[in-house]
Amino acid sequence: MRTTTQRATDLLRKRGLVRTSELEAKGISRSQLRRLDERGVVRRVGRGIYALPNTAITEHQSLAEAAKVVPGGVICLLSALRFHGLTTQNPFEVWMAIGKNAWRPSRDDLRLRLVHSSGAALTAGIERHDVRGVPIRVYSAAKTVADCFKFRNKIGIDVAVEALKDFTRKHRGGANDLARFARICRVTRVMQPYLDAIL
Repeated sequence: MRTTTQRATDLLRKRGLVRTSELEAKGISRSQLRRLDERGVVRRVGRGIYALPNTAITEHQSLAEAAKVVPGGVICLLSALRFHGLTTQNPFEVWMAIGKNAWRPSRDDLRLRLVHSSGAALTAGIERHDVRGVPIRVYSAAKTVADCFKFRNKIGIDVAVEALKDFTRKHRGGANDLARFARICRVTRVMQPYLDAIL
């Protein structure tokens, strides 16, 4: 029979970041988890989120934490721009897209900025990546640029234009993807003058 310590460390090695509920599903109670944290066997990295103590903190840790907190969410806008290297900005919040009627988590220790979307604008262009063993969903670079124009009133037109310029430099053959997502997000007419000026 494996000990509590072995079960916890095995799960954390396999998944990177683990929520309390995942540990409880393996038979580890909250009081046992608290003792493991006090002994330094596990480390609490956020409310209800644990990692092994020697796990290195990465630039994308907050994205992994957000994916654990909002499993149906998609990393978008400023956070997706940063993930794809299309901005010089470093957002202090994790931007996530969720469905219009989706549950909205309230967290004090993780800054989330939720954006509501629906239909193809919510589901198209999702890429799956792995951050420290945690699967995250992020909009593709082209979809993110189209979203920036769609939500220009939230993030600013200057950010959208900067993202468009960076995208055209980094993704020379990405015009077709950009046009497709502009149609999905209904921003073709808004984007076109900026695209004409850049090209």
